[in-house]
Amino acid sequence: MSLRVDRVVTSGTFELDGGSWAVDNNIWLVGDDSEVVIIDAAHTAAPIVEAVAGRRVVAVVCTHGHNDHVTVAPELSATLDAPILLHPGDDVLWERTHAGVKHGLLDHEQRIPVAGTELQVIHTPGHSPGSACLYAPEAGVLFSGDTLFSGGPGATGRSFSSFPTIIESIRERVLTLPEDTAVHTGHGDGTTVGTEAPHLAEWLARGH
Repeated sequence: MSLRVDRVVTSGTFELDGGSWAVDNNIWLVGDDSEVVIIDAAHTAAPIVEAVAGRRVVAVVCTHGHNDHVTVAPELSATLDAPILLHPGDDVLWERTHAGVKHGLLDHEQRIPVAGTELQVIHTPGHSPGSACLYAPEAGVLFSGDTLFSGGPGATGRSFSSFPTIIESIRERVLTLPEDTAVHTGHGDGTTVGTEAPHLAEWLARGH
């Protein structure tokens, strides 16, 4: 199986709890030469549409509802005639950016077919209530959103987040994947499950 994974990086701001931070976001396009799933819809639509390059878009999947991951989801949905999928746990965040805009639902263990394989949805709350990862087992790739980064869990010091919850999600649903699983993150460089797994005790000791 030959699954094509493209990365687009866009820049903008993440805003929550009255703060604003400059961020670079990874947008992942997963599929083949004819169809694709877009993972996250950060900041600017044009470079994402350009990377789609005329392929059929199966879905615009948002790993969570923070504004920097859903910025242009409605625009992409309209331009590319594709549904938006988001876990309902993050509706409270979605409404802050796209009040009244409807979206489809993302559920734990849901399967999203693309390019002759399936992306498996893994609900991983903690960074936000509706955070989710997408796992492509045949390709050995996990798209972790902001749940797991190179060096540890995503941030949990803001509204609607929980450190104990993200630790449980990572321990029970991410670190149980094969060690050689490549982790493609929502920001920055990637990692592997095997690289991160030995550090769980350090993250617990750190406590955030």
